[in-house]
Amino acid sequence: MTGSLRPADSPTGRRAWLAGLCEKIPGAGSKNDLLDMIDSALSVAAPKGDPGTIETLGKRYRDQIDEVGRVYDRVDRVARKGLPEVWVGDTSVLASEVVSAANRAVLQMGEAFGGGAVVLLTLADALTVAQKQDTEGRGKLGQARSSLGGRDGFFDDWHEDDGEEAARLAARSVASDGIELMHKAAVTAEDAVRVAVRDLNKWAAEARAGKMKTGELTAVDKLMLADTGAANTPTELNEILSASDLERAGQRMDRLSGADEAAMERMLTQAGSPEERAYLMKALAAGHSVKEIEEFQGKIAGKDPEWLRRHLTPVVTAEDSMDDEGLAQDGSNNNKDSVLFHNQLWIQGGDGSEGTCVASSTVSARAMLDPLYALDLTGGPSGQEDDPAAFKQRLVAEQHRLHTEGEGGDNWTGMGQEGQERIADSTLGSATGDDYRRHDLDSADDRRAILDDVEKAVAEGKPVPVDVSGDTGAHAMMIIGQDGDKLQIYNPWGTTTWVSEDDFINGNMGKASNSELSNAYQVYVPQ
Repeated sequence: MTGSLRPADSPTGRRAWLAGLCEKIPGAGSKNDLLDMIDSALSVAAPKGDPGTIETLGKRYRDQIDEVGRVYDRVDRVARKGLPEVWVGDTSVLASEVVSAANRAVLQMGEAFGGGAVVLLTLADALTVAQKQDTEGRGKLGQARSSLGGRDGFFDDWHEDDGEEAARLAARSVASDGIELMHKAAVTAEDAVRVAVRDLNKWAAEARAGKMKTGELTAVDKLMLADTGAANTPTELNEILSASDLERAGQRMDRLSGADEAAMERMLTQAGSPEERAYLMKALAAGHSVKEIEEFQGKIAGKDPEWLRRHLTPVVTAEDSMDDEGLAQDGSNNNKDSVLFHNQLWIQGGDGSEGTCVASSTVSARAMLDPLYALDLTGGPSGQEDDPAAFKQRLVAEQHRLHTEGEGGDNWTGMGQEGQERIADSTLGSATGDDYRRHDLDSADDRRAILDDVEKAVAEGKPVPVDVSGDTGAHAMMIIGQDGDKLQIYNPWGTTTWVSEDDFINGNMGKASNSELSNAYQVYVPQ
């Protein structure tokens, strides 16, 4: 040991540093080594944050719930009066539909205030505990250090008499207790902050109508677009426009020329359903020109909402999709949902036989982001086809095209890191406007450290490629959603399921594939 040791600056780094000292201090073989370790521990920053301020903010959030309840009651009274079938907004939506959407928005607002209050109050309590533990731990380390006195000289360190040994062992025992308390404090604080960040990001992403900041649409239009879900699915789990879709659509609406803006508003007004309107805006969010969107509307005009969902939203989330139904014999979750176009899975190779998992997961993720891309696959050149056999042929052809673009291996197997990053940028980043960056995950600490970025991305509607490995090989999947402490995974074997944060961190990703592919070793996160 030397006196030059420095802990990492990040919370995960400090946690790992203290964990290492928890192992080393009980075995310190000399007075100087023990002093170095104590000094190293004391150089680690204490858990930051003012619990009192955080608690006050949490109580303010909680106090807003009653006001939201009064607003809900007023909206509900309007909804129950029997509104006339009048059209409102620039895009001609029914007033009754707007009131229903407002009702749901108020409920979500109440949930956001309530959830935010719980998050902040819980964080305040956890930081109070962590800071107390840290203070007690530092006190014990200081006590141990004082009992040891000054450092031994070069010759003194050669020999330790019985009294010196007893003093070192006593100090080491006290220091061991102290470092354990400091490590517990670091774990408590980091875990609490990570959960708070995760949940607050989720609530922020669900403040949906406010994401579309364009001045070219009325508040009514924004509310309706944010509230529209895929047909015959739980709306709150399957909104057509994600938080980032709404933000990008608003930005791109504001950048349109006068003629294009008028054309876009005309298409929205002429749309036959709220779902059609939302898919038009999702196409704008994905970066398509107004001319391309006009052609797209010509293909989907007049289609019923279920047809639109089947052709334009490949993945839907069921109400019971997060239920724990145990594990199958291969170690995967029993509760998996098939991703289907009619009876044809969105699956690599069309039948699961090929090793194009990187390309295949990327194809499906792009289809989740871009309804024009999805319709090219499901509806063919005319956009009118509804044939699962023809869809299978187009799906496999597109998987092969991307596999080739990423310089994948012969016989449709494998793809290198550079190729995977390239097709993430070209296929996903071109829709979201993001640059995807690879993050290697060599340990549980690495996975814990990247989790905030992953969850923020998917809460906003940006898929995150994840690669898993085991003794028998490797596999690519896609993280596509987040709810509480769970991550939704799309597996290009044609299924979705949910795993926990602990599964991701601690090598249990086999629940999304099989027990031979449990270790998440890299992710590609949008920057």
